[in-house]
Amino acid sequence: MKILILSCDTGEGHNSAGRAVKEAAESKGHTVEMMDMFLLSGKRTSHAVAGAYVGIVKHIPFFFGFIYKVGMLISSSRRKSPVYFANALLGKKLASYIDRHDFDIVLTPHLYPAETITYMKKKNLLHIPAVAVGTDYTCIPFWEETNLDYYVIPHEDLIPEYVKRGVPEEKLLPYGIPVRQDFCRNLSKEAARKKLHLPMDVPMFLVMSGSMGFGKLAVFAAELALRCRNGEHIVIICGNNAKIERILRKEFHFNKRVHIIGYTNHVSLFMDACDVIYTKPGGLTSTESLVKNIPIVHTAPIPGCETANLHFFGARHLSVSSKHLAKQVQLGKALIENDSLREQMSEAQRRERKPEAAMQIVSLLERLVSHE
Repeated sequence: MKILILSCDTGEGHNSAGRAVKEAAESKGHTVEMMDMFLLSGKRTSHAVAGAYVGIVKHIPFFFGFIYKVGMLISSSRRKSPVYFANALLGKKLASYIDRHDFDIVLTPHLYPAETITYMKKKNLLHIPAVAVGTDYTCIPFWEETNLDYYVIPHEDLIPEYVKRGVPEEKLLPYGIPVRQDFCRNLSKEAARKKLHLPMDVPMFLVMSGSMGFGKLAVFAAELALRCRNGEHIVIICGNNAKIERILRKEFHFNKRVHIIGYTNHVSLFMDACDVIYTKPGGLTSTESLVKNIPIVHTAPIPGCETANLHFFGARHLSVSSKHLAKQVQLGKALIENDSLREQMSEAQRRERKPEAAMQIVSLLERLVSHE
């Protein structure tokens, strides 16, 4: 089976989901190509789309929240949005690419390629099955105007929301958000710390801010370090934000209990090594933490879908959160110090996590191709 996975570089979460499916499919002997759809129009277009999104999220997140709310108000299954027409422009190029490379099926963890695929199906330009994967714990605006064969969604409790928005229930498959196999395997805390050269017998926090380094990370890190008076260590993963990394390295240069990490491919190992994770409520990082079964404190969300993620996790006791930095620090310290609190959250996580999502998606793709 030859699979095309389409994503785009608006944050790392969608790409991580795509790579998880790619890894699972390749482990079963399938051929997989994963690409940024906008590269079909050249690197300049790809960089423009990614740059616009990341720029808004990092520098004016309240505006992103406003756009999201407007999208929720105007999106409808009865009419097409400007988002659809913008992505439809790539329809013919994508159809040509698929035909030239003889793919059997296409999958996308991102709305934009789903819009393009919808246009292609309408114009009879696509003749293979197409599957979408939702990467947030909500039905984001404009999913309902797309028309793919199936939609893999994060949880069965979201089915009513998707149906209410206009996605047919028979197309919804609540397999979960796919994560790489690293996150489905647990290494002992001692072994992980040994590999990472971290101290053994101390409580340890992991602080993450996503691939874009979103959030008031420097302020939060200073508050957490100030409150850690019992020998706790802090590992801070800064993402791709080199400026924040430089600031933190300078600020904590003489503090040997604070470990500053830039972008890393070893997040799973750091999760194994630490006792509690602080992370913004991105769909992928939250799911990776959930599957890892590590206590979660959610920090400030990017307004929009991350707010929905935070509410979903909080309502099911999968994480705790607060708007206030000092309270976030208190919540993390309580989880480290209180075995009962930590076990209650761990039990809820074990009940709700879906570590087999990637493999289930591959099985779905196999069935769809075999029925063609």
